[in-house]
Amino acid sequence: MPKISLHQLTFGFDPNDHVLFDHVDLDLDTHWKLGLVGRNGRGKTTLFNLLLGAYPYQGTITGNQNVSYFPATVPDPQQSATAVLHQISPVADWQLERELRQLDLDPARLNQPFATLSGGEQTKALLAILFADEQAYPLIDEPTNHLDLPSRQRVAAYLKSKRQGFIVVSHDRHFLNQVTDHTLAIERKQLSLTHGNFAVYEDQKQRRDNFEEERDAKLKKEADRLQHSATDRSNWAQITESRAHGNPHQKNSGRNAAGSSTLPAKMMKRARNVARRRDRELAATEGLRQNIEHVPPLTMTPMSTHYQPLLHVADFSLWYGDRQLFSPVSFDLEAGDRVALVGPNGCGKSSLIRNLLGTFTGNRTGVADLKPQLTLSVARQLTADNRGALTAFATAHHLDRNALLNTLKKLGLPRDVFATPIEQMSMGQQKKVELAQSLATPANLFIWDEPLNYLDVFNQEQLTTLLTTARPTLLFVEHDQQFIDDVATKVVTLTPLP
Repeated sequence: MPKISLHQLTFGFDPNDHVLFDHVDLDLDTHWKLGLVGRNGRGKTTLFNLLLGAYPYQGTITGNQNVSYFPATVPDPQQSATAVLHQISPVADWQLERELRQLDLDPARLNQPFATLSGGEQTKALLAILFADEQAYPLIDEPTNHLDLPSRQRVAAYLKSKRQGFIVVSHDRHFLNQVTDHTLAIERKQLSLTHGNFAVYEDQKQRRDNFEEERDAKLKKEADRLQHSATDRSNWAQITESRAHGNPHQKNSGRNAAGSSTLPAKMMKRARNVARRRDRELAATEGLRQNIEHVPPLTMTPMSTHYQPLLHVADFSLWYGDRQLFSPVSFDLEAGDRVALVGPNGCGKSSLIRNLLGTFTGNRTGVADLKPQLTLSVARQLTADNRGALTAFATAHHLDRNALLNTLKKLGLPRDVFATPIEQMSMGQQKKVELAQSLATPANLFIWDEPLNYLDVFNQEQLTTLLTTARPTLLFVEHDQQFIDDVATKVVTLTPLP
């Protein structure tokens, strides 16, 4: 049975500071459709890089001689998509076209520059070239980012249909439950392998967490009882001893009557035995609850405004040259509204946001009136220009450094990453920096473009809770249907034009 074996694998970017993997022993069957899950920064992409041989490590990894990675590096996005894909893997045209058709991507689309494909089309093209090479073992990192719901369903069906195994990282629970049959979770202090999809893992972890919490509480309660018992015995022994020394007649009488001169010593011995039992009970609690995730609530500062509506859109559309992106749309965004912009990939959702922010380079028709007096807080989809130290980042965005770091800590960014330049952080950590600066910025209107990309399920729950309690005025783009259902008070659909 083909497998990848990890033996005593140890790795950390700075072994003297923080080790991501510590003497890991693990066997992975390459026929499994394995979901790799865990909080941002726990080492999911790092594990992929170790399997790819990108980093030096201690221990051994065997069976990983021919692995491939999604998303592959695009050498020159201005080249035709066909040329780009064949540079990534020189497979036969018929092999590539077979995969493209399974993903509902017209092979003719590959004749245009790769950079001009929508995010969803780029994802499908890179998945197609990944699976066109049937000899390689696929490592798939966040394939659902930038995909609309129909495209996610198409990719899920595509992966389910594959005979070959793979490892996939995703924070989309529904997607993982559809495509995986095993789950490897990188938890706080251990790796946990489950026979089953994410729902099975989540259920087993909840049961394990509940058991450990109950056992922890029981052991500590017993330790407290023993502590009180040991203290009472010790105090009583000291009182008895002092009384015996203070009254020689009583001491002599006690010795003759019942040999009670040894009573304080016996009581002290019993007190020490009780104390040792207490210490054993406390020692038994060590290791319990250490893999339970603690997720503190987030905060934000919505500012009130008397301007109504904040945004007025009437018969509005956007154009690139003579190509109209979507049918004219009309809506108003009032204070307290949380408006979701939805529609298929490439229909112009992000372009509409860029137009509101003044960065859209095409043409427009109709009205999109955003009150100029408003204070905006923006979380962008693409954040490659966020670079350098967090302190300089806070200064550049006029943020209180401590407030930014506190928000990042709540989002799960480890303290030891605070000194890391933003461009060297994982994609999930970079996304948290972008989101944290928006949360730390008081605003009348928050504008978020795909805020859930790269964020783990705990962060998704944090954001849902925050938005439904703080109730900011929000315009957002997101493809996660559950998040839209939970958060949006109004949905605006953009309909693409051919």
